[in-house]
Amino acid sequence: MTKRQRRTFSSEFKVDAASFVLDQGYSISEAARSLDIGDTALRRWVDQLKIERGGETPTVKALTLTFPRD
Repeated sequence: MTKRQRRTFSSEFKVDAASFVLDQGYSISEAARSLDIGDTALRRWVDQLKIERGGETPTVKALTLTFPRD
């Protein structure tokens, strides 16, 4: 049996993938299937992006880039 290597994704990819669900109306299953990623990972990214867009400070590494305010 072959052990599957854990894949890593950039923050940009995660935001784009979550945006398919939040902004373009795809279901998590549809988006995950078309991007060849797991439903659970995508669901986590969607939840995290919702939190960040709501202005809350994430408890894990942020998906979105933050810039200092003037």
